[in-house]
Amino acid sequence: MIKRAEEPGTVFVYAARAREPEHEKAVHYELGKRIAAMLGMQFGGAYDAAAARAGKHYLIPTDTLIGMAIARQVGIYRESDLFGGVAPQAFVPTKAITHPLLGVHAFAPQGWSHEFGRRVRHSVLEGITVFTMPDAVKAGERLLARGAFRIKPVHATAGRGQILVDSRQRLLSALDEQDASRLEECGLVLEEHLDQAITFSVGQVRMGGIEASYVGTQQLTQDNSGAAVYGGSSLLVARGGFDALMKLDLSDEFRAAIAKAQVYDEAATACFPGLLASRRNYDIACGLAADGRPQCGVLEQSWRIGGASAAEVAALEAFHADPALRATRASTIELFGAQVSPPAQAHELYRGTDPDIGPLSKYVKVEPYDD
Repeated sequence: MIKRAEEPGTVFVYAARAREPEHEKAVHYELGKRIAAMLGMQFGGAYDAAAARAGKHYLIPTDTLIGMAIARQVGIYRESDLFGGVAPQAFVPTKAITHPLLGVHAFAPQGWSHEFGRRVRHSVLEGITVFTMPDAVKAGERLLARGAFRIKPVHATAGRGQILVDSRQRLLSALDEQDASRLEECGLVLEEHLDQAITFSVGQVRMGGIEASYVGTQQLTQDNSGAAVYGGSSLLVARGGFDALMKLDLSDEFRAAIAKAQVYDEAATACFPGLLASRRNYDIACGLAADGRPQCGVLEQSWRIGGASAAEVAALEAFHADPALRATRASTIELFGAQVSPPAQAHELYRGTDPDIGPLSKYVKVEPYDD
């Protein structure tokens, strides 16, 4: 009797948000094809429940999934089933968890962990998370005693939506701009402002038996309205865990950023049971505090496919192609405007006019690591 060959399985992109920006959808599909090739699977495009039930599959959710019940409905039981993450409550994969509340009696959603705040207090900037408007006023007044700070919506990305506050009048006017019902549901972050800030990216991805860890920097660029937004990431990627990354020739700033990200990552795993993530990314800001002293801390986490994921996947491809390769460099570049020149030796991921943000081009490139 001839044994039937096992089906290779299918990689699907699972739309986990109510609306997916056109440029992000295009990049997700391109990365889905690359991931499928590495896993020896076929790419099936958008998630199809019937097709997924019929055979083996691997998912790329476009946002962190909330709750294992939902994850199991789409066939996710372990981190090897997805590129991304599953969190136990909706606030867990947002900026909200980065900072403690005003006090132990301040309002917080069910599942909030005071222990997490204690564990990461030396690895984050000075800040407070609030879920009510009165707490927001008190928190703002407390932070103003130290200097200027930022009000940060917990779901905003690419630096959008932040408000710089340097006076009580500005605090009150900024809070008037917030949706009170949204604040009680999702929370709001108030965090010290740093001058001359540089944002580092530290992360780890595990897929198809390959683990890769990285550190790098983010770049800002001007969008089509002239605002400063995320413009890409340049990463140094090592095969293996953070210990392998730390064996590379790194600057003191990179080593400090990695150490703070590790504390944050370990605390999240310990304090939020049910957290599952094959893709873990942490933004760390380093700059000057209001009193002029150097300050460095984790801003937020991302356990979903994100802006640096094209570089992550490109690095995984390099390790997949060469089992002896120990480290590589990978970067993403985002350029706004209709007339842009492609970066040298870069692969184009997207070029078009997004209905929401206008003309945009996205690229990824891989370069050899040189000690």
